[in-house]
Amino acid sequence: MSSVASTKPYLLRALYEWCADQGFTPYISVQVDASTLVPRQFVRDGQIVLNLGADAVQNLHMGNDLITCQARFGGVAQSLSIPIANVAAIYARENGQGMAFEIGDQSDESAAAEEGAPEAPEPPTEPPPRPHLTRVK
Repeated sequence: MSSVASTKPYLLRALYEWCADQGFTPYISVQVDASTLVPRQFVRDGQIVLNLGADAVQNLHMGNDLITCQARFGGVAQSLSIPIANVAAIYARENGQGMAFEIGDQSDESAAAEEGAPEAPEPPTEPPPRPHLTRVK
């Protein structure tokens, strides 16, 4: 008997689309570990908040195991790879509406990040508002 797939990647994609349809900026909060490919200088207390808006990232792919994209940090293009299991929340920057998730102990295998990031605008430097989230187990 096969195991049932997690609803988390589907909920992340749905809330991302909802943000885009409403003209909101989707942010994710990520628990950073060894399998998370993000610029470490922007990690605070083991977490990073990322703007996934179309004007901030390019080549965004939200798969069932990984979120991958390219973004600029401090003017430097970076390839990002975030295990779905490490996403703690997704929410709209403008009103904080979104959803929080428990961080799983799953050992998702990291996919190879794409090489050669294209130009993309820098993420905003002001901290995002505190989200109003619904916890999902």
